[in-house]
Amino acid sequence: MTAEPGRDARVLVLGAGLVAPPLVRYLLERGATVTVASQVVSRARELVGNHPRGHGVGLDVPGDMTALEELVEEADVVVSLLPASFHPVVGRTCVEYRTHLVTTSYVSDEMRSLDARARERGVVLLNECGLDPGIDHMAAMRVIHRVREEGGRLVALHSYCGGLPAPEVNDNPWGYKFSWNPRGVLLAARNPARYLFEGRVVDVPPERLFDNCHYLDIAEVGRLQSYPNRDATVYVEKYGLAGIRTMFRGTLRYPGHCVTFKQLAALGLLDLAEMDLAGETWAGLMRRLAGGRRGEDPREAVARKLGIGLASEPMRRFDWLGLFAEEPLPPGARTPLDALVARMEERLRYRPGERDMVVLHDEFLVVADGETRPSRVTVTLLAFGEARGDSAMARTVGLPAAIATRLILEGKVADPGVRLPTTPDLYEPILAELAEHGIRLIESREGPSSIVRGGGAPVSTGDPA
Repeated sequence: MTAEPGRDARVLVLGAGLVAPPLVRYLLERGATVTVASQVVSRARELVGNHPRGHGVGLDVPGDMTALEELVEEADVVVSLLPASFHPVVGRTCVEYRTHLVTTSYVSDEMRSLDARARERGVVLLNECGLDPGIDHMAAMRVIHRVREEGGRLVALHSYCGGLPAPEVNDNPWGYKFSWNPRGVLLAARNPARYLFEGRVVDVPPERLFDNCHYLDIAEVGRLQSYPNRDATVYVEKYGLAGIRTMFRGTLRYPGHCVTFKQLAALGLLDLAEMDLAGETWAGLMRRLAGGRRGEDPREAVARKLGIGLASEPMRRFDWLGLFAEEPLPPGARTPLDALVARMEERLRYRPGERDMVVLHDEFLVVADGETRPSRVTVTLLAFGEARGDSAMARTVGLPAAIATRLILEGKVADPGVRLPTTPDLYEPILAELAEHGIRLIESREGPSSIVRGGGAPVSTGDPA
């Protein structure tokens, strides 16, 4: 439903994490009544402050379905910032109560299965409306639709995105700090990937993910490293690109990331198998994972297990993070990944006043009508966090979802069902308003050209071990 005339629009925001503040603020400033529901009720109440139309409540999803149903029934639109695994539960509830839903997460098979019922009940289930996924889709579709209108065809699309420390605060050996859920970052490193390259489907199993890395140079940033992001081939159909030869989606990091995460995975630090970690230290865990002897220096055991030098970059990063220290593991850790999340969250955080950075970069090879050689079109977004304000990640994830919520409340999103922001009724107004907030896409064209500089085939990085 849309908001009824004569009363405030009612929005339920599920989750009160790092990307929620600009979204909640946007909706309150535009007259909506906003209820933020979170397991941590103090955080929910902090987000709405003393605003007369803001409410913070406690909620456990999916533990308390009765409370969820009551909140959904009262809302016009639900914005779910919960972990993606909870979205189908929320989606089914929204369809039942004819309440629209916006998420910033990838569409799962479970969510996709709700499409027919959502259409029947006139409910919009808008997914992938954040940064990546989200702005990346909008940037791509704006170019794709224009190419079609001009009679051209697309032969290749490389799409890259990453959240990183701004260059002036890139001051730790990992080249990384967390601007969103640390567990989500590490879980993403366990995913397989797939992409289309020169007409051939390339499948990348999780254990080979960080072998499929390459470099590209971004103006004002410098050299970055990319590795494949999930299944890019599904976007051939979603973007309407039948016949395209190359379709690649990549995550951007500073150089050295791939070789380090490859060794984290090889050692077992990304594992989700439960272990008895009671009373264990970091040194003890590393020794156990490496199969070291009792009392052996964990550094030597890990280097031997991984086949790398004691002075190699991964070993230096492990040491800096304190993974060889005779310190107890975080309380409550039940898996290696649990322990690593807590350690990274502690050591790889932004300090007050530090800025994060979001880089989105698309490269298209386009054959224009009447041409035989392709031109190269690039679209780049470079956004920085506000010192002692919202992070770039929060703004680029939260604001697209907030703007889409407003459009739904105003009745400007007509087609129900499971949707992505790949149609002009969504991406045109969202991109236009993002530009007003300083989140701008810069486009350039070169060509005709027979090469793609800086965005070529994904290949091995050759990073030294």
